[in-house]
Amino acid sequence: MDLMKTPLLTDLYQLTMMQAYLDRQMHETAVFEFFIRTLPEQRGFLLAAGLESVIEFLEALKFSDEELTYLSESGRFSKAMIDYLARFCFQGDVDAMPEGSVFFPDEPILRVAAPLPVAQFVETRVINLLHVQTLLASKAARCFLAAGGRVRLIDFGPRRAHGSEAGLWAARSSYIAGFDGTSTVLAGHLYGIPTFGTMAHSFIEAHDDEREAFIHFAESNPRIVTLLIDTYDTVAGAGKAVEIKETLDRKGIPIRGVRLDSGDLLDLSRKVRAIFDRSGMRDAQIFASGNIDEHVIRDLLSAGAPIDAFGVGTRLNTSSDIPYLDCAYKLMEYAGQPRLKKSEGKATWPGRKQVFRFFREGRMTGDVLTLEGDPKEGTPLIRPVMRCGRRIEEPGRLADIRAYALRQISALPEGLKVLTRPPPYPVEVAPALKQLKTAVEKKSG
Repeated sequence: MDLMKTPLLTDLYQLTMMQAYLDRQMHETAVFEFFIRTLPEQRGFLLAAGLESVIEFLEALKFSDEELTYLSESGRFSKAMIDYLARFCFQGDVDAMPEGSVFFPDEPILRVAAPLPVAQFVETRVINLLHVQTLLASKAARCFLAAGGRVRLIDFGPRRAHGSEAGLWAARSSYIAGFDGTSTVLAGHLYGIPTFGTMAHSFIEAHDDEREAFIHFAESNPRIVTLLIDTYDTVAGAGKAVEIKETLDRKGIPIRGVRLDSGDLLDLSRKVRAIFDRSGMRDAQIFASGNIDEHVIRDLLSAGAPIDAFGVGTRLNTSSDIPYLDCAYKLMEYAGQPRLKKSEGKATWPGRKQVFRFFREGRMTGDVLTLEGDPKEGTPLIRPVMRCGRRIEEPGRLADIRAYALRQISALPEGLKVLTRPPPYPVEVAPALKQLKTAVEKKSG
């Protein structure tokens, strides 16, 4: 059983609701939308990611004989339900914002239209796929903005990601948001993302002499010599890197750089840079890691730290300051009738929606949230993705998705590029949508 593709990776209530829908012949088309209710504190925008994962999931959706046997033997479900699941697949439509789109609260980044039992059932996995990848891409975009194009950024965190799938998604999502590469080898294989790596402190500790460790690593990895110099004493480690340079030069092995993983990175990077510059190692780069996030990057670069690249790990892969988004996948229409939720703090806008974006001189100036089909002059963001269960176009190249995301980030108003206390971005709710909501509320009592 493929744990990441099995339809059993869902909440039980999706199946119990499905059985109730089937018992009452509720097969009319249902429309669900995925959106974020509110922006987390200190976030001025979010960056959509995970659409490709959703498409792959929906295309492959099918129950195996083993899974059907498990559900049948559970005693919870009728024979009619099991027979339905044996034929189950996704044959609906999907519309979405492209991956890499900047978006704001209440703006749907994905819409599913399918028979009610189907559209309801996919909720759990759709939220799971979109939520974490959007969360990670949005965190990575902040690191990208903090770096300002002055340094390289490498995803460095699969070891502390919340599971293998999340670690892989962090590599892909951060690359979309502007990172230059990842330490995750599988991401290189699956997505073509450039991979980077150095060495662990254990490699140094396994040797009796630090210089010997440096030389052994360089001889075995002559094309990627980045030495970890803070195992014992960072400044002394930099001196030892200088000492072995001549030995490695004779073997045609250049020292491309060193990594600092602890201590006062501003002070140490200055000292290491000075040692290298005095010793003729001006081309050796300084790579910094160890609890790096957008605030650390901003502060170090603002202080003039001579750092050439950052490895961003735990705080990115866990989105440490904002570990979740207030997201939802809600019913907006059933059997041709708009639907809404009136719960306090969780009310929804009914109907199928579109988002129009307006620009002035290449900068985003505001969005309009309205009903699908309500004509506006701006740029529509939600586009057809799947029809009758099949994707409309071949998967986009990751390089193109990344380029689109970077154009989106570049088009942000300058105020939204700050890391703290960003101003609100104007999202107007169109009169047509307001009128529909009022009408549905009166009808629903």
